Amino acid sequence: MWRMRGPVLAVAAGMLVAAWPGVPAMAEEPVTVGEINSYSAIPAFTRPYRKGWKLAVEHINDAGGVLEGRPLKVISRDDGGKPGTAVTMANQLVMREDVDLLAGTFLSNVGLAVSDYARQRKVLFVAAEPLSDALTWSRGHRYTFRLRPSTYMQANMLADAAADLDATTWSTVAPNYEYGHSFVERFRDGLKKRRSDVRFVGEQWPPVFKLEAGPTVQALKEGDPDAVFNALFGPDLPKFVREGRSRGLFEDRPVVSALTGEPEYLRPLGEEAPEGWIVTGYPWYAIDEPAHEAFVEAYRGRWEETPRMGSLVGYNTMLAIAAALDKAGTTDTDALVAAMEGLEFDTPVGRLRFRASDHQSTMGAWVGRTTVKDGRPRMVDWYYAPGGDYLPPPEKVRALRKEAE
Repeated sequence: MWRMRGPVLAVAAGMLVAAWPGVPAMAEEPVTVGEINSYSAIPAFTRPYRKGWKLAVEHINDAGGVLEGRPLKVISRDDGGKPGTAVTMANQLVMREDVDLLAGTFLSNVGLAVSDYARQRKVLFVAAEPLSDALTWSRGHRYTFRLRPSTYMQANMLADAAADLDATTWSTVAPNYEYGHSFVERFRDGLKKRRSDVRFVGEQWPPVFKLEAGPTVQALKEGDPDAVFNALFGPDLPKFVREGRSRGLFEDRPVVSALTGEPEYLRPLGEEAPEGWIVTGYPWYAIDEPAHEAFVEAYRGRWEETPRMGSLVGYNTMLAIAAALDKAGTTDTDALVAAMEGLEFDTPVGRLRFRASDHQSTMGAWVGRTTVKDGRPRMVDWYYAPGGDYLPPPEKVRALRKEAE
């Protein structure tokens, strides 16, 4: 079982701080965050994410705000899952709304587009959810930082577990865009480093959210692999699970599946959830650390529902921004970038840090197996994989990263 290291989440103790005497009154001028995400295109993840960051902003402001009393304010925009729209929204937020920094995005191609805009405009961008390795490596630059564990990190977490399987030949299925290609490449490379005998014998690349489940599953089955690696998510995942079960793809064949243990994707499967898949996810119901329990209680009290992975990511994103502002002591972009490099901050899942070498946070992921208990899909036999354990050393990062300043 996972155990949190470092101090107990400071903000958890401060959830009731507004009721304490001595909390400073906030100045009128807020610090503004321009937030962009795919709310209409990918609501299953982004709506819980929005509830998470809203809760964090409430907690931060109830505790006195940032920069010695200024309220934190978020101006949010919907990019519709389109990179061009996201860049337009980013430009409006920076040029018209005069925001102090940018945050958010979900899809990797959208995150990369906003990151490139941030580089050109020299504005801080805290990428909350995109997983593409390019964001912090080949297309990384001084103005972009990423919170979630990347495809490299999560793929290697899964490769650790997959290496113990009695499987030599593998087939893969992933959406045909940056995230999918990156996840498959990283998992393949990671597994080969751990097992010299493995071979990859087939691959399927359906368009994102446009899976034709029958032909895809049949092609995978005809390749007769010992095991399957899946990186499908969202509405494609239930179709893959149902068709794979009906065609016998999963019979006596292990499946390693990225993100499937996240409540956004596991919960909609209900009793159809697969048995025994190795996944990354978020078993919020079984994490018994005080700071996390305080977060769950506060989230439930505010929204009358249980948290998803997006909820935690949204909450942690605003905690990181507040910590950077207080460390910098100003909204000046160069000072904020300097503050973000090496920044340590407390969260419901322990103390995290943004590495100076590649601007990747050390947030980890939970690895376990899927099952159905009492009619509910769950992760079992899980453990927390610390993100810092799955990052290359700074000297290797320098070879991967091309500065684009």
